[in-house]
Amino acid sequence: MAENAKWYVVHTYSGYENAVKTTIEKFVANRHLEDMIIDLQIPLETVTEITETGESKQVERKVFPGYVLIKMVMTDDTWHLVRNVRGVTGFVGEASNKPIPLTEEEVLALGMEKHEIVVEYKVGDRVRINDGPLESFAGTVEEIDPEKNKVTVVVSMFGRETPVELELDQVEVSNE
Repeated sequence: MAENAKWYVVHTYSGYENAVKTTIEKFVANRHLEDMIIDLQIPLETVTEITETGESKQVERKVFPGYVLIKMVMTDDTWHLVRNVRGVTGFVGEASNKPIPLTEEEVLALGMEKHEIVVEYKVGDRVRINDGPLESFAGTVEEIDPEKNKVTVVVSMFGRETPVELELDQVEVSNE
């Protein structure tokens, strides 16, 4: 059942985000719905604020005030459970009482889920580009940046060595 879960955005009264999250978590635990409502998140960012005395301090701030992100299997029961929590005003993108889930791209852009890519190459390895405009070109790995999902490959184009930045899954170990 959990593989059918998708991310939805729940709109709340401003300042009610934590209360809504806590209430839904209690309902999930009490009703044993862990396989239906998988995850709840309130995206936070750390910012530096300057106080009146001129000191700087780190503060966590909500990225989307008034919203809670929820990964759930959408059924009439789970919809009613979430919808009837005090402080919830509705689901974002609701069309005729049917919430619209976030797309895979939106989930990745929000950083809600990380797709782990197992890289079977290292700096200095010969690789082949398997996707994009340079598909089937071969080159040498110059740099790998897993945080940004990027790899820099030096390819020979028109007699020149040219570094190209690609996504980690756009290259594979070459058998040449």
